[in-house]
Amino acid sequence: MDFIKRVLSTVVGIFVFLFVCFFLLLIMVGILVGSSSNEKIKIENNSVLNLDLDFPLLDNAGTLEFKDLPFFTQENNNGLFDLTKAIKEAAHDDRIKGIVIQSPVNKAGITQLKALRSALEEFKDSGKFVEAYMENYTQSDYYLSSVADSIYLNPIGGVDFKGLATELLYFKDLEEKTGVKFEVFRVGKYKSAVEPFIDNKMSDANREQITAYLTSLWKNISAEIASSRALSTAHLDSVADHLLARQAEGALKEGFVDKLAYRDEFEADLKKLTHTKDEDELHQIDIVKYIEGTKSSTKSKSKEGKIAVIYAQGQIYDKDGSISRIAPDQLVPAIKKAREDKEVKAIVLRVNSPGGSALASELIWRELEITKREKPVVVSMGDVAASGGYYISSGADRIFAEPTTITGSIGVFGLLPHFKALTDKIGVHAEQVKTHENAIFYSPFKEVSDNQRQFITEEIVKIYQTFKTRVSEGRELPMDSVETLAQGRVWTGEQALQNGLVDELGGLDEALHYAAEKANLKTYQIQTLPKFEIDPSKLLQRYGFGLNEKVFLKKTLGKELYPIYKDIKEAVEYKGSELLLPYKTIMD
Repeated sequence: MDFIKRVLSTVVGIFVFLFVCFFLLLIMVGILVGSSSNEKIKIENNSVLNLDLDFPLLDNAGTLEFKDLPFFTQENNNGLFDLTKAIKEAAHDDRIKGIVIQSPVNKAGITQLKALRSALEEFKDSGKFVEAYMENYTQSDYYLSSVADSIYLNPIGGVDFKGLATELLYFKDLEEKTGVKFEVFRVGKYKSAVEPFIDNKMSDANREQITAYLTSLWKNISAEIASSRALSTAHLDSVADHLLARQAEGALKEGFVDKLAYRDEFEADLKKLTHTKDEDELHQIDIVKYIEGTKSSTKSKSKEGKIAVIYAQGQIYDKDGSISRIAPDQLVPAIKKAREDKEVKAIVLRVNSPGGSALASELIWRELEITKREKPVVVSMGDVAASGGYYISSGADRIFAEPTTITGSIGVFGLLPHFKALTDKIGVHAEQVKTHENAIFYSPFKEVSDNQRQFITEEIVKIYQTFKTRVSEGRELPMDSVETLAQGRVWTGEQALQNGLVDELGGLDEALHYAAEKANLKTYQIQTLPKFEIDPSKLLQRYGFGLNEKVFLKKTLGKELYPIYKDIKEAVEYKGSELLLPYKTIMD
């Protein structure tokens, strides 16, 4: 036993030593990164701007500030609107001769790609070139690259052009076989997020709405590609149906690309476009480096006023907000800060969220309502502003969406897992003693009673009615009209404009222009919110460091499963006679 203790102590000691070394290394890296970021980035004359999107694209990449560790502060410049702003700046930068797209798109939404395409179209209007080269084009790659003057493709590559689709998995049979089931509560026949847990196939209503919004998305995408490539949308549909562009020769024949070439041949053509001698190096600069190199020279000097752009991106949770996670503890203070700042004359809320917590959505909505009384509040919708994302948008003075935005989904659902059938199969049985009927309102080891189902249904219906009321009042629509648009149905931005859920089609620039007009601003600065502070101690705790065993396991297993683990662990440790209280009182 002593030997085992010594071994464990040694292992723990080694682990602690390695962790301390790792933490010190992080500090050194932070210092080095901080010092290197101060170095001036030189942009050569006769350069080509490289649009490289090999990273997950966020609308706002954000500034990360580490509590008590200022040298770790990281200002990220690779958000969507950093990129579009840089493209617009490059159009007037004599050092930049053109833009090349030559790396695959990594996790960018359709609406984000549309914003980049629009910026590239504007760039081309300056008389400069846009060229594209890839070994293979995914559909997203091709949608973005189709804006180019010339599209190059590797001779053994292809274009994966096949249309849009979605595939859902259904788990009802799996639940029957495993004994792990889900109690589902929902309002709205189109509120299909819970459908996989109650059926083995797609409902007609869900198929209807998916078909409608995929068709609308494809209509917009194909129209833009057809316009850029001087092709008909009927021709694009034929190519997609028969996969005619899957090989290089077919892509060339069908007019999808302009030239089959290897990368060195593409770069030789770029030298000709930039009048670079064959023996000289082609000057290329990555767009993120370009942003860093031009940051100080592109800051607005306007003193007339500010417009606060507040980013709400990610799923909505009750707490612990971050760059890609919306929560009241992060967003409400940002809204309040913008409201109380006298230099801020208007607010644009950029929403890119599929929704989430109903309570959190209500708290954010409320703060926006208070703010709207004092200054204009305008919403700009990104790829998705649905369910809770639409909830927080619905009261704005003006709502802008792109044609390809996914919005609506005005509906509510609840999901409760229970393991009664599973525990019966393995011989585990739960018994309860209560002073009142609902002292244990929910247990994963008991089926939901009719009484409990009634309470939960009432709560879901109440939230749904509140949601519809917010929409009715915010959009000035009768409740019966809202009910027709609700039922959990998803709409594209184009459809939402037709039915009154949004006011205009456009991106962040259009929303900013409208906000400036409402605030009587001819020139303005943009203030980006919220700022993101990271507490290293909490970050370490999130991954289990600094937590005792009990807290770590509670966070890992959850409050429902931790008591089971604890009971089993204690039972295994029993030896001989025990003097033990045979029950526990539940208060939480």
